[in-house]
Amino acid sequence: MVMKKSLQCLFWVGLLGGLLLPCQTLAAEVSFQSDTIIRGFERNTVTQTDAGVVPVYEYLQVDAGTLDEPGLAFHLYGWGRLDLADNGYFTDETAGELLYGYLEYSQAQARFNARLGRQSIFEGVANEVVDGLRLSSDLGRYFSGSVYAGQPAALAEENGRDGDSIFGGRLANHVAGYYDLGVSYKKIRSDSSDAEELAGVDLSLYLPAAVTLSGFSSYNLDSEDFAEHSYQANLKLGPVSLRPFVQFFQYDDYFGTATSPSPFSFLAGTGEELTIYGADFTLPAQEAWLLTAKAKHYDYEVLDDSSNFVSAQVSWSGAGLTQVGGELGYMNSDVAQIDYVLVRLFGYCDQVKEILPVDFVSGDLVYVGYDQKIYNDDSSLFVSLGVGKTYLDNSLKLKLSGDYSSDPYFDNDLRGMLTASYLFDRSL
Repeated sequence: MVMKKSLQCLFWVGLLGGLLLPCQTLAAEVSFQSDTIIRGFERNTVTQTDAGVVPVYEYLQVDAGTLDEPGLAFHLYGWGRLDLADNGYFTDETAGELLYGYLEYSQAQARFNARLGRQSIFEGVANEVVDGLRLSSDLGRYFSGSVYAGQPAALAEENGRDGDSIFGGRLANHVAGYYDLGVSYKKIRSDSSDAEELAGVDLSLYLPAAVTLSGFSSYNLDSEDFAEHSYQANLKLGPVSLRPFVQFFQYDDYFGTATSPSPFSFLAGTGEELTIYGADFTLPAQEAWLLTAKAKHYDYEVLDDSSNFVSAQVSWSGAGLTQVGGELGYMNSDVAQIDYVLVRLFGYCDQVKEILPVDFVSGDLVYVGYDQKIYNDDSSLFVSLGVGKTYLDNSLKLKLSGDYSSDPYFDNDLRGMLTASYLFDRSL
């Protein structure tokens, strides 16, 4: 397995850190999960037509230490890929990435928590994978805070890591059962140049009658304008759940500057402003049925286009994890090329042992009909069928699935996948 040097170094350092945890910590709990996926399909490459592609993916998660109580713990999760066919479909025959790998220490007093290593940070304006240190703690009865600093993993590939940095944090004021109000800040530098600087405010407000209001606003300190406003309410009206929401994005401010690692940074400078609003509606019917309806409106300022998407879904749940259902959706737009009708049927059943030599079966069918043709095709079809069986007291799960699709980009595309998932979880 070949990884880029920085990821390779961090992987082995993190793994060594987990193995060198104090014996009394490791004695508490150790678990790891391995997901091995073998896929098969055909694609045209630079040198071949209908070339077979057989990639093998390995996803590995390791957790060790005092996982369910305060103390020292270690967490690691990463993936690797090997192309068995090696016919030029992938740029590199092998690839891999450490998604996270960090040491964590927590204590009950003031809910203190410290993490060191590669980690995902989701708080306030932060939605980043960071190689560094994060600290969080209560600050008295009504306040809490967190800070982090290090290097953003997304900037590690192009020009090295020198001059790359990220730091930020969040301060929150809260009263349990009433509200939580937070202010946050994040700054990223790439090759010693400012890449992104954001500030944000987030709010959760708990009202009588089980009504919750929550939302988030972010402000781009470089362009000196708001990048995003996203707010929603959750209401319970008897058995009915209703979630109205509204979102507003300014592309110039949301996607940052030209040095931003976002693959959508090219949208900055378009001047586009997108407003989205709608609602989700959920109604349980009897004990086994669930009805869901969704409505969403999109309004593009520069494109001068308005689109509406509505859908209804019904599902039935049986014994175990058995569930079957269907969805009907419709997208209508001022631009006819975007109009389509969506039909979906799905199902999963784990009550088939008496009639089939497997433990569960699953299926998914999606049909989309377009109002106008795309590459001379006015529809697409996707069908997926899978069967699986568990072994070793449910520690090992094997699943074999096949997917078929026909759409404007592939006349006929057939793919197969074998997944082996193994879970080891033991208190020592």
